[in-house]
Amino acid sequence: MDSSPLSQERSLGLSSPLSSVLGNITELIGNTDLLRIKSISELTACDILLKCEQQNPGGSIKDRAALQLVQDAVFSGKLKPGMTIVEGTAGNTGIGLALVAKAFGFKMLVVMPKGQAPEKELMINLYGAELMLVDACPFANPNHFYHTAKRIAEADDRYWWADQFENTSNSKAHYEHTGPEIWQQTQGKIDALVSVAGTGGTIAGNSRYLSAKHHGLQTWLVDPDGSGIYSYLKTGKYVSNGSSFTEGIGIMRTVENFRQAKVDKAITLPDRDLIAIARHVRELDGIVLGSSSALNVAGAMYAAAKMGPGNTIVTFCCDLAERSSSKLYNEDFLVEKGFSESSESLKEMFERYQNEPEEAVVDVHR
Repeated sequence: MDSSPLSQERSLGLSSPLSSVLGNITELIGNTDLLRIKSISELTACDILLKCEQQNPGGSIKDRAALQLVQDAVFSGKLKPGMTIVEGTAGNTGIGLALVAKAFGFKMLVVMPKGQAPEKELMINLYGAELMLVDACPFANPNHFYHTAKRIAEADDRYWWADQFENTSNSKAHYEHTGPEIWQQTQGKIDALVSVAGTGGTIAGNSRYLSAKHHGLQTWLVDPDGSGIYSYLKTGKYVSNGSSFTEGIGIMRTVENFRQAKVDKAITLPDRDLIAIARHVRELDGIVLGSSSALNVAGAMYAAAKMGPGNTIVTFCCDLAERSSSKLYNEDFLVEKGFSESSESLKEMFERYQNEPEEAVVDVHR
């Protein structure tokens, strides 16, 4: 049986990729632009490049994983006409799956923890998906959104569970599409890849592809406070320090997608750094970043500070900035969380990163 991407597209009713008129909204997913961030590039004497994943029709990088998850499930026969897709998510994967489900004629049930950005709830509803909100709780609690979605699917064969954390179609989307796009757009000139991790699909698929093309590539993982990935890569144990208002990134357990990641360096950065970066690039470059994207850009500047001038560093704009408007761009929320309206300058941040001790960076292969 032919398993090529073209045959999968035909099986889902998509038009030929050679057509100048697209036949399905999912064909807008991918082929996003790569943007040089002028202010930070000039400051660091590196090319800091931003993969503009907010250009996807569902507004986030998770559209890629959503499409691949559904395509592979349809092709394997696990997802059949009339079934309902169910997934536990902090929001963006739910939006992506809701979009793909609607485009292909499936029903969608999104299980999401309470307290996420209301903008995400709105988009899920606009795509016609059913939204189930559950109390936010630790993963060990059986009422966690992940376990709830799994339990619903296991109890009724009319549901198909997307399982974005363990289903490696997630990282496959980036290995087969995002990574090759970056390689082509940079014409093979890429020295570092910087990314946060939620499920690990983005960093895994891209790092695997790009490190195979360029053996000297450094993949930097940037972790927010409250996540345990940095600690795990440093000590082998998941330990949480502090907390972060970012959504959908950071994990406290090893999942199958993240296991595939080729991580070389790992750092952890506080929320005050992503707030400062978001403010500066909005003012200096006209680029409005969401919280995950701002952490990515801060991580890219950190990598530039440690690697030195002349490097090309690629990171991701994960989603539309308005999905962070109720937190990152809400001064009342920030003041309530203890952040002032002032931030250190980009130059001060860069110098602080340059002067941070080497032991602050986890060398994964040491």
